[in-house]
Amino acid sequence: MVRIPDAKVALSTASVYPESTATAFEIAARLGYDGVEVMVWTDPVSQDIEALRRLSDYHRVPILAVHAPCLLITQRVWSTDPWVKLQRARAAAEKLGASTVVVHPPFRWQRNYAKDFVTGIWRMAEETDVRFAVENMYPWRYRDREMLAYAPDWDVTNDDYRHFTVDLSHTATARTEALAMVDRMGDRLAHIHLADGKGSAKDEHLVPGRGDQPCAELLERLARTGFDGHVVIEVNTRRAMSSAEREADLAEALAFTRLHLATSARSSSTRSSASSSGTADPASADPASADPASADPASAGPASELRRP
Repeated sequence: MVRIPDAKVALSTASVYPESTATAFEIAARLGYDGVEVMVWTDPVSQDIEALRRLSDYHRVPILAVHAPCLLITQRVWSTDPWVKLQRARAAAEKLGASTVVVHPPFRWQRNYAKDFVTGIWRMAEETDVRFAVENMYPWRYRDREMLAYAPDWDVTNDDYRHFTVDLSHTATARTEALAMVDRMGDRLAHIHLADGKGSAKDEHLVPGRGDQPCAELLERLARTGFDGHVVIEVNTRRAMSSAEREADLAEALAFTRLHLATSARSSSTRSSASSSGTADPASADPASADPASADPASAGPASELRRP
């Protein structure tokens, strides 16, 4: 028997840009996503709790997470005070039944906000059942120059947060080891932004499987460890030539995610059955019988901030 992990697979509304928040709900329902993560940005619908509730009810697609408006282009959305933004994001999550608020570390020039950010996030987390999952970012690069744009740090594992979001497009842009970062997050990893990248200075947010990040490996690990948070597809489809092409990309991302979550669960189930029956997997019992290519690392293939609006 194959045990499907408890993790739900959601669509970020940012993944349909330049189409609307409402379109994201429609696509999520049609493709069979388990829910959506609402990116709160300049689309008025994304800021309107009642409008979001109506979309969720109409399409029967739950809102699983709210992404607070902390992009450069959303500096005036909901407030110019970053703490007010987080308070409103928490209120939206509570009213909409979302379990998670995703938040970026402050920009370095937000000095007062950055100074109190770690303790402030802990304080807010203690006031609600909603998880504040702080997301890893990356250095900004231009040619041979690097700018540290986030404080206290773009690598959020260097600070003490109750919950984390890991974004694999951001690990690609930061040129850091994604699975090592996940190891440092440990059981505080609460939320996944699944996308791919190739290490460009631009935050690429490719469809999983089209870059060099360990998307499949991460999903299989989540399934093995019983991860019960949300896996959110957050990809850039702006270059899609049509709505049909955009939808095909989002269908591919969903299929990739479900495949690798279920593959690990199936493998674990098979190993458990073999162990209980006393039958060993021949490949695992005899290293010499394994695929010789897997023994040679040289022969193995590779397993923008979302340039969002």
